[in-house]
Amino acid sequence: MATVRILPKASWSSQHFWRPSARTLFVLFTSLALMGVGDGLLVQAQLGSLPWTVLAQGISLQTNITLGLVSGLISLVVMLLWIPLKLRFGLGTVLNIIVIACFLGFTAHYLPAPQSLTGQLVYLLVGILLFGFGTGFYLTCYMGAGPRDGLMVGMCERFGWRVSYVRTGIEVAVCTAGYFLGGIVGLGTLAFALSIGWVAQLSLNLIQRYAAKP
Repeated sequence: MATVRILPKASWSSQHFWRPSARTLFVLFTSLALMGVGDGLLVQAQLGSLPWTVLAQGISLQTNITLGLVSGLISLVVMLLWIPLKLRFGLGTVLNIIVIACFLGFTAHYLPAPQSLTGQLVYLLVGILLFGFGTGFYLTCYMGAGPRDGLMVGMCERFGWRVSYVRTGIEVAVCTAGYFLGGIVGLGTLAFALSIGWVAQLSLNLIQRYAAKP
């Protein structure tokens, strides 16, 4: 199976960043909802925070700034890195923040935490798969990426690097920095950092093979 270096164009890909077709909007919303549910599963697995949260924890500990504010500031700094990469934000950027947060909150509130290690590992695995596949499908809507995904896409398009390598490198670097700043790293943190890029790459490969425009 050929490796996708940039995002493939699919039948649901939009021509405009702010004017989606019904099909595009459906795929975009569904993909982001899956990411939110996946994120909720990872939270409920209780096997460690995601890498970017670990970084926010570390910075918060070192600066005495609240975790929420640090997380927002990190997103702002990451979006500033979009400028040299010549990235544009769109409806997908906005919905990325809103939809994922809503479904994350819903899942974390209503889905009970597992009572065994096996259950935790199942939550972890399913969470990573949902988050990774959701990432690939929402990005191929071509309606703008979330702050962190935009950085990944921009680096891939600028340097011709694979999504799997770039995403893994970013997550590992962020996780490492957060750890040395005092953030808490768990099994789930490491599993997510080392696998999410490859799952996202797999989803893009499948889209390229079965759903890409000729």
